[in-house]
Amino acid sequence: MSSMWGSNIRISIFGESHGIGIGVVIDGLPAGEKLDEDELRREMSRRAPGYDPAATSRRESDIPEICSGVLGGVTTGAPLCAVIENANTRPVDYDKLSRLPRPGHADYTGAVRYDGYNDVRGGGHFSGRLTAPLAFAGAVCKQILARHGVTVGGHIFSIGNIFDHSFDAVNVSAQQLSELSRSGFAVINPDIEARMRRAIDDAQMDGDSVGGTVEIAAVGVPAGIGTPMFGGVENVISSIVFGVPAVKGIEFGAGFNVARMRGSESNDPFTTEKGRVVTSKNNCGGILGGITTGMPILFKAAIKPTPSIGQKQRTVDLKSGRDAVLTINGRHDPCIVPRALPAIEAAAAIAIADMMKEVGML
Repeated sequence: MSSMWGSNIRISIFGESHGIGIGVVIDGLPAGEKLDEDELRREMSRRAPGYDPAATSRRESDIPEICSGVLGGVTTGAPLCAVIENANTRPVDYDKLSRLPRPGHADYTGAVRYDGYNDVRGGGHFSGRLTAPLAFAGAVCKQILARHGVTVGGHIFSIGNIFDHSFDAVNVSAQQLSELSRSGFAVINPDIEARMRRAIDDAQMDGDSVGGTVEIAAVGVPAGIGTPMFGGVENVISSIVFGVPAVKGIEFGAGFNVARMRGSESNDPFTTEKGRVVTSKNNCGGILGGITTGMPILFKAAIKPTPSIGQKQRTVDLKSGRDAVLTINGRHDPCIVPRALPAIEAAAAIAIADMMKEVGML
């Protein structure tokens, strides 16, 4: 099982949803970077469970204990290790899942891959709980990136069939991203929040769940980062974003909409602004040939509905080899999208930091 990522800034995530704790080791961080621990805790609270009606009732403080790599609030250059305690666990809720795999979850594939030894409690190492250490690593990288003029943020773009406004692909600003990160329910159009929450409530009342999409932006990223083909910016960002378990799709810039355009519509015309080359549109999402253009990096990620739902579902009994019916107990998010947002922002921040370090910009 490999839960390691990165070439220049490397992360290794460990733990299980209902184990003693979870955590991350971050290697390759620059020495001498001051970390604001209050800001780290604030970022972690955005993803923490149990603090919003749209989330699971499982309440975890998600306060990371930094074990190494930081002295006096400043990075030492040694690997930074942080551990998060799992305090509110109810493993008994998952006793039957080793033989009755949940539809839409990794219980079955994990059992096949690991000969039935996988930890099914809360999804074990496959759980969205493991995005907490990812969020911590991203929060660290966000602070370092900010000192280099880079801001990463995002918003809930859709819940079910209800859509927020999109970012202005050319003019999205660091201030807007910072303001969204301090919102309890990050949307651009404040009038849409009530409708989105109602869609989540309706799904929960039906014993069901609902998915959606998030839109992420990174501003201030210099031109010239990334490489063509397999080391491109899209490749690197996608490879870590798919580490968030609920992600099922990603598109950059205009994404799949370019398939309906002509070249004259899709192309982003170049111009100069204050002596700097910019584009008057940004259908490419700030990336051409796998390399940043200097315009905002933009992408959307699709988040599937939470597979653990209250309705009866058809499955199989792995011990008897017969069809079975499963009723799931436990505490689960009716919609994972609001809590997935900070995790995906974190993934993007780690990826950008990794690529900036590769070219000596970090």
